[in-house]
Amino acid sequence: MAQPLRLETVEDLPRTPASDVKKLGWRGVMKAVGLRGKVVVTNHNQPEAVILPIAEYSAILRALQAAAANEDSALDALRLRFDQRLAVLDAADAGTRARTLMDGPATLHRKAKAGSGH
Repeated sequence: MAQPLRLETVEDLPRTPASDVKKLGWRGVMKAVGLRGKVVVTNHNQPEAVILPIAEYSAILRALQAAAANEDSALDALRLRFDQRLAVLDAADAGTRARTLMDGPATLHRKAKAGSGH
């Protein structure tokens, strides 16, 4: 089972200066990542990069892909509803029905209501 995704701001992450990266080398940096989870590399006290384990990077990608899939699914559902509502215009008698409706008097038996109410 996948670990829940925990996102922290850059300000909340442990920091290491770029000079330590040069001094300690890659193994030293990865040791810090192993101990702290992720590390912000700074240059003149300004964040420049975040180093994190590949498993966490993969979890972030999966979360983004899942969010995009949900967004696509909602858009597909909306598109389907729109297409279903417009399908009435493809009926053979659609023009005649529209002219009849437009030629007749406008009557409103209830209060005006915008949208479908969903």
